[in-house]
Amino acid sequence: MVDVMRLPAALEQFVEELAASAEVVAVAVGGSRALGADDSSSDWDLGVFYRGAVDLSVVAARGEVHAPGSWGRLMNGGAWLTIDGMAVDVILRDVDVVEHWTNEAAAGRYEVDQLLGHLAGFPTYTLTAEVALSKVVRGSIAIDTTFTDSLHEVSTFRWGFQRDFSFEYARAHADRGNAAGALGTVARAITEEAHRRMCDARRWVLNEKRLLVEAGLGGASELLAAREFGRSPRDMRETIGRIEELVKS
Repeated sequence: MVDVMRLPAALEQFVEELAASAEVVAVAVGGSRALGADDSSSDWDLGVFYRGAVDLSVVAARGEVHAPGSWGRLMNGGAWLTIDGMAVDVILRDVDVVEHWTNEAAAGRYEVDQLLGHLAGFPTYTLTAEVALSKVVRGSIAIDTTFTDSLHEVSTFRWGFQRDFSFEYARAHADRGNAAGALGTVARAITEEAHRRMCDARRWVLNEKRLLVEAGLGGASELLAAREFGRSPRDMRETIGRIEELVKS
């Protein structure tokens, strides 16, 4: 594990240049390095929090820039760079957008966007989670990241409802002999239950990479193996029932 407050020299220089932009409010290290879960294969996630029309010439000098909005309303934009042999992901975050969805979350309101690489989707409160779980290395971010009672109540109910709905659809796929549909929908249901558990524990989630393990659902994956899931509608239904019983226990 690397102490994220002590950046490699080349990265330190890059961060200094980023922070020098008048529009940049803060630069933060996120992901596994901020959580102390990094290893030798981990890249560097740099969140660049800004207001207004940010000058990205410092990033463009080192690689291709995906402008704000090009990755969608939540992921926004950024760049995948290599700096002195290190993989560095630059993630652009508009502070006005982060503040908006943080205020919504505090009041128990959020939306879920379909996003590449996310089975259950990307909740808008993830922007708040990023602030809560990152390590600011330049500047400051004055955002309250409390997991409020309102968000706790609404999110646990919604994720539980979505989980149950997905299990019902998985059974419908199984009855039609659609193994791909049943498998995919069960995987979504498991992930939705993982989100529910994390919300119930008031724990912020960044993405789904380690979500099942962190939510205590790592064992559910074993039942999704083809040899366990079955091929006939009856076998698939039985497996879906076992998985549902497991994740709800």
